[in-house]
Amino acid sequence: MSEEIVDSLCATLPGAERTHRAEGELDGWKVGGKLFALYGRRRNGASVKTRDVETARMLIDAGPAIRAPYFHASWVRLEWPAEAEEVRHRVLTSYDLIRASLPRKQRAALPDRP
Repeated sequence: MSEEIVDSLCATLPGAERTHRAEGELDGWKVGGKLFALYGRRRNGASVKTRDVETARMLIDAGPAIRAPYFHASWVRLEWPAEAEEVRHRVLTSYDLIRASLPRKQRAALPDRP
């Protein structure tokens, strides 16, 4: 699993926009102007939001994730190589959580996720 696969998945999500931060060192994806996935060129992995701090702790304790540096405790980092289905599930969950937090009018303007 790599950033190319995350990019191809995120590109299919309604309203998802690619973002570049820190002069090309960080790439990520936003929906409604809010970040839902981020990865850096120096570190091998992607940071995503989980439902809550307890879910993040469970993923960290179980092993598929580590604490996402510089993010709230509800975010985790999935390091490469990671199981493709786990990354897919976590990216989609992160997208859905961020999308659900958007104002109603903004959410209504987005088509349903495939």
